[in-house]
Amino acid sequence: MSTPSSAVTSAPARPTLTIGVLTKNEAHHIRQCLKSAAFADQLLVVDSGSTDDTVALAHELGAEVQVYPDWQGFAVQRNRLLQHAHGDYLFYLDADEVITPALRAEIEAAVRSGERAVWQIEWSVVAYGRELKYFLSQSRLERMFRRDMLLRYEGVVHEHAVLREDGGPLPRHPFKARLLHYSRETVRGSLEKLTQYAMLGAAKRAAAGKRGGVLRGIASAFAIFLRLYVFRLGFLGGGPGFLFCYFIALECFFRYAALYYDRDSLSQSVGR
Repeated sequence: MSTPSSAVTSAPARPTLTIGVLTKNEAHHIRQCLKSAAFADQLLVVDSGSTDDTVALAHELGAEVQVYPDWQGFAVQRNRLLQHAHGDYLFYLDADEVITPALRAEIEAAVRSGERAVWQIEWSVVAYGRELKYFLSQSRLERMFRRDMLLRYEGVVHEHAVLREDGGPLPRHPFKARLLHYSRETVRGSLEKLTQYAMLGAAKRAAAGKRGGVLRGIASAFAIFLRLYVFRLGFLGGGPGFLFCYFIALECFFRYAALYYDRDSLSQSVGR
């Protein structure tokens, strides 16, 4: 006896997930990052012209790799990644971040839901070999989107997503589990990052017409150190907690010092 065609139904397609990672010379981080994201339907890396083994390692770990060495800023690279993504959902992961098993379970549940929404993460900072478990995250970052809702990214530094919200504002859902962020591993690396981020921050403020100076820098550095070390419980992290908070405060100081003394040479095209 034949089965009526009307009784034959096909199961709806399961929503798919792309996890996208921006890289440049991240050979020391990329293995643990991509292994934590291996559950994605598409594991996508956009590289900015690495000269170490980043690209080879990414291929070895099963990632699709696109190389764009003409660095034009974080937003441009994120937009290039968006162009190559084909999952129904897109999660942006940085090369110095690791998805924990608990966070993976939440991401997979969100994808299965099929919801039209934006999902936010908080960091659990790992600094100088120690996870700062009691450190309170400063902010929630929008990291997962339904791909058809994400139009583009804008901004040279601290870029932000531009979303299609024709039917009204999209709901924002925070993931409960945190994303491990290997923020600072060595003092040397922190000193190198200090220069990069202080100058990027100064350039951004110069373009906005803001003023700098030593006293303004001291006030900003003191305020951020007090907030991070005391009110956000950085002191519970011991030596690593102190160094983490202190280097961020130094970035604040030198940002305003450079804004005053280096103003004529500041440019928003500071390289990554």
